[in-house]
Amino acid sequence: MAIAQVNGPNVETQRREVISEVEHETWAHWPVRWTAVWVGTLAAVTAVLLFGLIGIALGAQVLNPDQRVVDLKKIGLLTLAFSIFAAFLSFVIGGWVAGKIAGILRSEPAMLHGAIVWLVAVPILVVLGALGAGSYLGGWNAGLAGSAAGTTSSVAPFNRPDPLTPGATQAEITQYKADQAEYNQKVKQWQEESPRVARNSALGALTALLLGLVGSVIGGWMASGEPMTLTYNRTRLGTRPTGQPHHA
Repeated sequence: MAIAQVNGPNVETQRREVISEVEHETWAHWPVRWTAVWVGTLAAVTAVLLFGLIGIALGAQVLNPDQRVVDLKKIGLLTLAFSIFAAFLSFVIGGWVAGKIAGILRSEPAMLHGAIVWLVAVPILVVLGALGAGSYLGGWNAGLAGSAAGTTSSVAPFNRPDPLTPGATQAEITQYKADQAEYNQKVKQWQEESPRVARNSALGALTALLLGLVGSVIGGWMASGEPMTLTYNRTRLGTRPTGQPHHA
């Protein structure tokens, strides 16, 4: 009887270790709450549009095709700060909305839902840009539209001088030649700058997308309510919030 009492705790400990190992090796899926994802996506896209319109109203973004970004060093501080703020915060909102609607109390699945919001929103932004709404989605997101937004178009937005009339005077002829030379010079410069504009637009769109991904993950993390520290997962000690499913 005494031997059984001594060995009892050891047997129980071994049994728990085996159960834990089996549970660890078993595939535990994370279900995706698509209703929450779609609502979060709509929130993110709406926020992108709102911030884009606010930027236009404040003068932080320009829509004229002749004001393309040829040199990144010439971007204004206000434009740069607002673009970063808008691209990041829009998807923080989307990730947070998705996490709250799904009711996820663990950071990992909440962050996953935030990333899925970003995945669903990116094609929507591309389609909106292709339909002509790219310039209203923010200075950087406008690069997703490509030539549809006029960023890489080889057609210069300059008016060709009106042709001379048969009875043109010498002064009119001289002025026409000067206007034609200026027009040709502008068109040549436009075409030479187009590759750099395309590159800068792509860099801006890439930056906006990556900031959006980071923002959506952080938004989902915030929605879970868990401490936003990278070491918290190691200090859980097997505990989980009340009401949270084991697989979530």
